[in-house]
Amino acid sequence: MLKVAWSECYAHLLPTGHRFPMEKYDLLPEQLVYEGTLSRENFFAPELIEEKWFLNTHDPNYFRRLSALDLTPQEVRAIGFPLTASLVHREMVIASGSVQAAEFALSYGIGMNIAGGTHHAFSNRGEGFCLLNDIAITANFLLENRLASRVLVVDLDVHQGNGTAEIFKERRDVFTFSMHGEKNFPHRKEKSHLDIGLPDGTGDLEYLTRLQQTLPRILEMFDPDFLIYQSGTDVLASDQLGRLNLSQSGIKERDETVVSLAKNNQIPLMCCMGGGYSKQIKDIVEGHAQIFRLAQSLYF
Repeated sequence: MLKVAWSECYAHLLPTGHRFPMEKYDLLPEQLVYEGTLSRENFFAPELIEEKWFLNTHDPNYFRRLSALDLTPQEVRAIGFPLTASLVHREMVIASGSVQAAEFALSYGIGMNIAGGTHHAFSNRGEGFCLLNDIAITANFLLENRLASRVLVVDLDVHQGNGTAEIFKERRDVFTFSMHGEKNFPHRKEKSHLDIGLPDGTGDLEYLTRLQQTLPRILEMFDPDFLIYQSGTDVLASDQLGRLNLSQSGIKERDETVVSLAKNNQIPLMCCMGGGYSKQIKDIVEGHAQIFRLAQSLYF
């Protein structure tokens, strides 16, 4: 059975007019159940992982100050959310969901998180709506517990996975691949193991060609035994922050490229959702929903 992490705390209350579309975390599971892609039995409520797994990825001083709500105003502005205890708890639950989805992937081939993909969280600071890096926490959990020996991170959000790149810059057991808008946020890019920066306006054909040429080469070179996929929908032409030009069918083919590659090579796969800022919430929900449909059709 496909297991999907979800918690009521994912849809965190924000000030009126905030540009982050928190409502998608309630609307997406509702849509997937309504259309019959998932049932309530597919969802699990994450249990908080031990604190040591957060400290295995993040600087202890940063984690302590974050937990105590003791960040500077500049640090809070960089994150982009008002800092509250419930927000920090939410981020810890999301990371726990990604870890537990990865454990399910070891049994079923794939596990998913309705949220996650918090790739702008660095080892010692938050940024861009990300406080804790669930991708890095999950990779480190798998490696430390010897559940994997080589983890590939495929980050296809429109924004570079700069925090993930920083965390793993000296590592050889994690390979970070980010394909993103070259001129988009963050303006100061980190160095992933492989970065592909795309020009504004890149559409389906060019995007998919680059991806389909690159992924098999990474697999051949790195030979991963676990794959973490950040499947942001902010590459859509409708996205207000994206500046690329993908269609919904382009998103579907992008996701199918990654998911099929993992399945065909028998690599366990954990999928987390990443960003999406289209003006119409239905476009965001549809963009995210496609990978859950793919998971059901390809694996179950």
